[in-house]
Amino acid sequence: MLTSIFPQAIGLCAGVLLLTSTLMVWRHSLLASIGLLAAQGIGLAALVALIGVHSGDAQLLVVSVLVLALKGVVLPWILARQSRASTRTVEESPHQNPIVALLTVAGLTILSYVVLGRILSHVGAVTAHAAPIGLAMVLTGFLLLVTRRRARSQLVGFLLLDNGIATVAFLTSGGVPLFLELGISLDVLLVVVILYVFTGRMHAKFGGTDVDTLRELHD
Repeated sequence: MLTSIFPQAIGLCAGVLLLTSTLMVWRHSLLASIGLLAAQGIGLAALVALIGVHSGDAQLLVVSVLVLALKGVVLPWILARQSRASTRTVEESPHQNPIVALLTVAGLTILSYVVLGRILSHVGAVTAHAAPIGLAMVLTGFLLLVTRRRARSQLVGFLLLDNGIATVAFLTSGGVPLFLELGISLDVLLVVVILYVFTGRMHAKFGGTDVDTLRELHD
């Protein structure tokens, strides 16, 4: 039963990951982006759990719980904790028009399928066919890092990039060892906490985290 619906389930999870990535580009609210990041973490955890159940690997089920706790709960909670008061009425003003940004995401997704489609054309695994979604997430994360003005919004782009790398790893290798995933997750958590504290200090001292404004202060 699971074998028959496994390709559709993988496609559904990959679709959720791509949809949340696209909506992060479209939405200007930081809190909305954080909510989408949490939904993406849940989708990634479901993807890992599906691979673990299909392959009969209990270790992957533990990894899926770890991904759910860290990427679906802890990291979004850290980002949203102080952002609720400071960004409730503040909208992000990206460097790029939303329509142009969505078209750029579409182009990056097509590019991902062209590049990875050729590289993984000889791989017969069902999960490998969804791997271009992970590369599209990586490229979309870079797009957010380039186009967002506020440091906290750029931090969302960094986490999207990390989710994309994890997606490619899970889909192409059939899973990541528990200790490796634990080490990477702790590294990401440490980076996020450091950057979060740093942006909090920036907001307290300068009244905001607009990168362009801070660059003007430097000049």
